[in-house]
Amino acid sequence: MGSMKISAVIITYNEETRLEPALKSLEGLVSEIVVMDSFSTDDTVRLAKKYTSKVYQRKWTDFADQKNYANNKASSPWILSLDADERISPELRQEILNLKDQEPDCSGFSMPRKVFYLNRWIRHSGWYPDRKIRLFLKNRARWEGEYVHEKLVVEGKVQKFNGSIHHFTYRNISDHLDRINHFSQLGAQKLYSQGKKCRWYHLVFIPFSRFVKSFFWRAGFLDGFAGLVISVLHSYALFLRYAKLREIWKKGERIEPFPY
Repeated sequence: MGSMKISAVIITYNEETRLEPALKSLEGLVSEIVVMDSFSTDDTVRLAKKYTSKVYQRKWTDFADQKNYANNKASSPWILSLDADERISPELRQEILNLKDQEPDCSGFSMPRKVFYLNRWIRHSGWYPDRKIRLFLKNRARWEGEYVHEKLVVEGKVQKFNGSIHHFTYRNISDHLDRINHFSQLGAQKLYSQGKKCRWYHLVFIPFSRFVKSFFWRAGFLDGFAGLVISVLHSYALFLRYAKLREIWKKGERIEPFPY
């Protein structure tokens, strides 16, 4: 019976405050850790080197390209893809360990992702279960997508884990707003590159319907104050993306992507 060899792959940019817990959650679980950094200006690289010798630096391109490049640096057949603001939960860790003395009959595994936001675990609002494929065979999967919202495309069967990835995505509301400002730029640029235009209903009805969907249909109200903030900011993010798209068309300016 074969043994399942796993390389963990993380891409980073200025993640000194969040990277170490992610790396600690991988200890004893993987054969190696690969960190692909986009020339961080803080202590990210030094912290990464405490846990692995496979730390590389590469100019930022986009999420999919960066992750595919990093995957090619991994020596194991299986890859566990983790972001710097994520952790492997104890339950997920045990599920992966239970698999390691065999060779699974599939190309990948998906797992739910649970967000910790405003001092509570979010269980509704469209943020959970947010299932992602993060453990996969390197030669059967590839990240695709430009600008933002990269997606893993897997050839073959995908099985499910029950244990979660713990996601510490936003430090606070201000951080959330900063990220919305950044990602709305990338989202607007993507729409512009596709020749999409901003219509008045994009600024009125679509943001409003997103709030209704998040707060009522996806039970954001059960997440309390955090659920209200998430639902309002979901709506605001859509409004901003289309408002910036209109601005780009008016000015004819291209917004350059930059490290997240």
